[in-house]
Amino acid sequence: MKLKGVVFDFNGTLFWDTRLHNKAWDLFLEKHGIRLPDNEKNEKIHGRNNHDILGTLFTRQLTEAEMNKFILEKEGIYQQLCLQTDMKLAPGAVAFLQFLNMNRIPCTIATASGPENVDFYFKHFGLNSFFDPSRVILNDGSIRSKPHPQIFRKAIGVLGIMANETLVFEDSYTGIIAAEKAGVGKIIIVDSGHRDYKRWNFQKIRSFDEVDRKLFLPI
Repeated sequence: MKLKGVVFDFNGTLFWDTRLHNKAWDLFLEKHGIRLPDNEKNEKIHGRNNHDILGTLFTRQLTEAEMNKFILEKEGIYQQLCLQTDMKLAPGAVAFLQFLNMNRIPCTIATASGPENVDFYFKHFGLNSFFDPSRVILNDGSIRSKPHPQIFRKAIGVLGIMANETLVFEDSYTGIIAAEKAGVGKIIIVDSGHRDYKRWNFQKIRSFDEVDRKLFLPI
């Protein structure tokens, strides 16, 4: 079966920002007297939403007001780090997104990021050229964290296609598991951080130029 649509994770997939998120978390955690070794970040942070992350990092239960305060604090640090870099989408991403739009292949984003960061990305990357912001599935407080498949199921729903007609791009372990559970037709791993993916037999790419456009043919 030919693929009819695409769902992109964003952080570490379309935007290779894992080191910036790690640094932001390090600065945030240092301020609050919490230590998290690098080898635990893949399991406790990457691909998960902030509510779940903060819930595991603090030894006490946070109030909703504290949770929101800490989220804005951490993401403020992260955005400032982003602005200190030459912010670009992943290698080959712009050309691939142009291909999808030119051939009217529906696509959207399914991200654990909250609205404060998604708005930031749309502004600084000009994502309106490629995505309808109303169709982006983000962490609005109602979405369960990856590896639960809910986020991908909702994204597939807004595309109006079947799960087995969908291609998902992911970089995080939790995201890959979530896509598997959602029953998508194909998963391509974006190896933005040189991680160990040997448990999966999926194609791995370092540039979206490596994606076979014939996956979507005939168009």
